[in-house]
This record gives sequence, C-alpha cells and structure tokens, in this order.
Amino acid sequence: MRLTRPMLALTGAVAVVALAGCGSGGGTKAAVVPEAATGSLEHLAAEVKCTPNIQIDADELRQAVCKKGNGADGRFILATFATDRGQREWINGAKDYGGHFLVGRKWVAVGETTKTLDVLRKTLGGDLEEGVDHSKMGDMATATHSAH
Repeated sequence: MRLTRPMLALTGAVAVVALAGCGSGGGTKAAVVPEAATGSLEHLAAEVKCTPNIQIDADELRQAVCKKGNGADGRFILATFATDRGQREWINGAKDYGGHFLVGRKWVAVGETTKTLDVLRKTLGGDLEEGVDHSKMGDMATATHSAH
C-alpha cells in the first residue's frame, strides 16, 4: 500500500488527537475524589484528624466545630443528619447565609473557604455546593434607599 500525503496527514491528525487526549490537563493529574464517606460525626471527624467540639447533639442533627491544621482556613462545621430530607432542608436554609458546602450521604462540612473543603474532600469524598452571596444585594439596597 502506498501512502499519499492526504493519508499521512489524516494519520498524523489521528495521532495528535489520541496523544492530546492522553495528555490533557497540562501535565497535572486530575484530583481523584474517593467515594463519599459514611458514619457518625465522630467517625467522620477522626477520618480528617480533628477533635469535634459538639455544638448540637439531637436525634435528627449532630453538629460540631472542627479545626484542622493551625490556620483559620482549617476551621469548619461538621454536621450529620438522621434523614436525607433533614439534611437537604438544613443545607437549603444554610445556603442563604453563604459559605461553601461539602456534601456526603447524611453529612455536610461547611467552610468559609473552598481551600479547607478541598483538603477534606480528598479524604471524605462528597460533592461541593456553594451558598448564596448576598453581599452585592446590600450594595443594591443602599443604592436604592439613597435614591429616595
């Protein structure tokens, strides 16, 4: 079989596409997120090596403040729930206050920065969700009020 320029060009293009797919990401490995952890508040806290300071200890909700590392970035809230519905209702209400949420099955970690949650996610898994930023709404209310 004789190779012609069009065939060589096509073969070269296929090779480039195949190699680009293998090397995508600019040489960095994509973060591998483990399957979401399960367990009690104490178990989840132990997984991320923090001692939970229990704030709420009720049948439907257990909530603690945890600190991981020495910086303020390492502070987060860890909560566990008796039901999926209770968890979703809590998250929906909490999102109105802003923040960043790492959500697993019947648990949530809440932090002021995504940096802390990114570290937790490497151990606990889960999905990241964002709260609502109301800071811009305050500026609009002030502008509207001053117009009167």
